[in-house]
Amino acid sequence: MQNKYLHLFLISNALIIIDQFTKFMAASHIRLHDSVPVIDNFFHITHIRNSGVAFGLFAGQAENNKAAIFISISLLAIAAILGFFHRTPEEHKLSLNGLILIFSGAIGNLIDRILHREVIDFLYFFYRDFHFPAFNIADSCITIGVGLMFLDMFFNQPDPGPSVS
Repeated sequence: MQNKYLHLFLISNALIIIDQFTKFMAASHIRLHDSVPVIDNFFHITHIRNSGVAFGLFAGQAENNKAAIFISISLLAIAAILGFFHRTPEEHKLSLNGLILIFSGAIGNLIDRILHREVIDFLYFFYRDFHFPAFNIADSCITIGVGLMFLDMFFNQPDPGPSVS
């Protein structure tokens, strides 16, 4: 990675654009709460609005300043992500890429909260009685990014150096 900040800029911008474009397409072509089957009895594009956090948590809470609180929390999280990114050595490529994905997802959902006071979700998977909560590209970026960071923690252990006998 020649310049980790250039990598952050290019990848995050591409992912944020993809996230916002797919949310725009879903919201502008599918009425709220309507669904378009992609794979019958497994995957639908469904226009949902989530005023809560990940997977609809806290969506049923009272609206009093909820959007402002979630925006503030998002801004703090984004600042922390950038701090971790700055301190992560370039050898930890999985962690750096994971942080880029998490940053991109956080920005994508923050844009929704600022513009709509809620997040647009549209990817809906289910099988028989199991229904996974609807999500979006930003949520996918965050989930995959966390996974990459866990992989880096387990597989990119520092070399303990030569043992002394």
